[in-house]
Amino acid sequence: MKYNFDQIIDRHNTDCLKYDFAKEWGYPGDVLSLWVADMDFPTAAPVIEALKAQAEKGIYGYSDSKEDYFQAVSGWYERRFGWKPEKEWLVKTPGVVFALAMCVRSFTQPGDGVLIQRPVYGPFTSVVTDNGRKLVNCPLVLEQGKYRMDFAGLEKAFASGEVKLMLLCSPHNPVGRVWDEEELRRLEELALAHHVIVVSDEIHSDFVWDGKKHHVLMGLDPAYQENVVVCTAPSKTFNLAGLQCSNIFIANETLRKQFNREMAGVGYGLLNAAGLTACKAAYQYGEEWLDQLKAYIRGNIAFLEDYCAAHMPGVCVIHPEGTYLVWMDFRALGLSQKELDQRIGQSAGVWLDTGTMFGNEGEGFQRVNTACPRSILEQALERLRSELCK
Repeated sequence: MKYNFDQIIDRHNTDCLKYDFAKEWGYPGDVLSLWVADMDFPTAAPVIEALKAQAEKGIYGYSDSKEDYFQAVSGWYERRFGWKPEKEWLVKTPGVVFALAMCVRSFTQPGDGVLIQRPVYGPFTSVVTDNGRKLVNCPLVLEQGKYRMDFAGLEKAFASGEVKLMLLCSPHNPVGRVWDEEELRRLEELALAHHVIVVSDEIHSDFVWDGKKHHVLMGLDPAYQENVVVCTAPSKTFNLAGLQCSNIFIANETLRKQFNREMAGVGYGLLNAAGLTACKAAYQYGEEWLDQLKAYIRGNIAFLEDYCAAHMPGVCVIHPEGTYLVWMDFRALGLSQKELDQRIGQSAGVWLDTGTMFGNEGEGFQRVNTACPRSILEQALERLRSELCK
């Protein structure tokens, strides 16, 4: 490989959320951090060079994007997913979570129902409840080690008339499902039939495994442009979350105007200048780095699965079809969530994301971030084995 993903980069004392706030979050100082979805790898060299060139100019004023930015973004989705968005569909935001909140505020009224599928990324809940909307949960179903959508539950919820909006996680965080075309079409046909807007968070779309294919929801049928919003960003793919740059696609002009009006109402205007530069460079020149990164992370996931199978009886790994986040089932150990969190975080000294962060359906589970040097992952697994499998 051209890139050395085994190299350990010391991120302490850089105001890094993942490493520098263990004490504030109640963890020991020597904790191994495999929690928040933030990779421990430097981004692609062309991105670093583009940021250096920008920094050296010494002027960091108001910035916006031109045609070359859109061509970089649209070219990425056309090459890698066979989907070609239109330029007028693009709305830039500082993050996908921000965009989810804007969708809730733009397309629903206080008291309206917004549907999510737990266990799911925590902010899916907060952007609904913090904006005074009614949370409607249609949990995913775990069968024989794999999650599926509850279509009967979805149809019932949609038919009730109270659900105006659905937040879809695709690929799904934390359970690692990559929804297949049949599932997505079935979901979207239900949504169209019951006049439900679907906001598809596709931020993890570049990490898909086992020959699976990510389908951009809006790209499956022109009819889906009527009620679908697609949320994308380079942040997970290229480790750029701190630069706050996301690309949201809204084909329906009425919905797009509502969204832009809501953004104006909260005072949001221009994007982070460095974020624009990094996004454009990543999508123009970052494919070689990404392809090598994916091979390394896939090896990490296989290492974790093999290690747990060999050394951690009672711990079940939910095999991920996508994302670099792995959902682990510790329920067979017979521990309460509080006991499990204490033994993992305090006794073993491994910082994972507790399962209940993703809803009550996550009780007994933990989410582990495998986007780190393999030696760190191995140390973390050895600490977990020593503490939990004595």
